[in-house]
Amino acid sequence: MKSIIKLLLNALAVVILSKILSGVSVESYTTAIIVAIVLSLLNLLVKPILVILTFPITVFTLGLFLLVVNAIIIFLADYLIDGFSVSSIWIAILFSILLSILQSLLHTLLKEDKK
Repeated sequence: MKSIIKLLLNALAVVILSKILSGVSVESYTTAIIVAIVLSLLNLLVKPILVILTFPITVFTLGLFLLVVNAIIIFLADYLIDGFSVSSIWIAILFSILLSILQSLLHTLLKEDKK
């Protein structure tokens, strides 16, 4: 049940960021849920492979290249989902950063229930 709530919070974060950022568009709330699912799967399956393949440049840039890896994951989701689009690499990097921050804020709401 908690993972479904986290997934819905991630979809909410995608919708909020699509309203804030002009280069990101999501057609509907259903598409936002699909984006949240696909991003979760890509982060689970593809991101570790990309991190291993780009390890030397990640070390050389002191970890900043991971922002580009996150942008690549977002572009893959853009390619796989019809109702989701990202206009540029810079928007994808900004979307990635803001999505991480917003997800952290929203997920802290769930952690407060344990206390």
